[in-house]
Amino acid sequence: MEIARAAAGLFVRRGLRATRAEDIANAAGVAPRTFYRYFATKEEAVAPLYAAGAQRWVEAVRAAPAELPVHDALEHAVRHTLTPGLGVSGASWEWVRTLIHLARTSPAILKVWAEVCRTSEDALAQVLAARAAPGTEVTEGDDNVAAGQAVTPELRFTAAVASASVRVAVESWSAGTAPATGPRGPAELALSNLESLRGFRWEGTGGSAADPG
Repeated sequence: MEIARAAAGLFVRRGLRATRAEDIANAAGVAPRTFYRYFATKEEAVAPLYAAGAQRWVEAVRAAPAELPVHDALEHAVRHTLTPGLGVSGASWEWVRTLIHLARTSPAILKVWAEVCRTSEDALAQVLAARAAPGTEVTEGDDNVAAGQAVTPELRFTAAVASASVRVAVESWSAGTAPATGPRGPAELALSNLESLRGFRWEGTGGSAADPG
């Protein structure tokens, strides 16, 4: 994580173009060969910072009380990860804004951000499958299998919708100047996105993806 923090700091102070992988290694106190052991490019060095936030969100969904329906579990996770002072400090949220801004201005970093989001979406699908069948093993596939609860196409779609609700909220907030708290903060924007999907079939168990009622 030290390499990731060093990379983000240099990208902000010097700019992406002026920063070399060797500069990042030096700032992190490691040899260039150590840098390249973990990252193929300088842009990939910020991936752990993106991944830490994404993992925190997925784990909060996993940790939500088991009796909560999916929609309420997602709201619970949003409040516990996107509210400054709970999951991340207010000062750290300004780093989040900076990191998302980097993704908007660099195609290479945008690719890293997109890959992390996709990995997080896959992880969320597995968490939702586990919540749908507590105590069973989660497997990949299109149908329920003897080994446990499969990650079905419906669950994958549910995870994609939930992930997009949070991702768009964070990206929208980072594009402006609003503080991390309040009605235009990432938590409130994400909760608003989820509320607009109140009729969605969050359980993702076959049938159509949306509940018209």
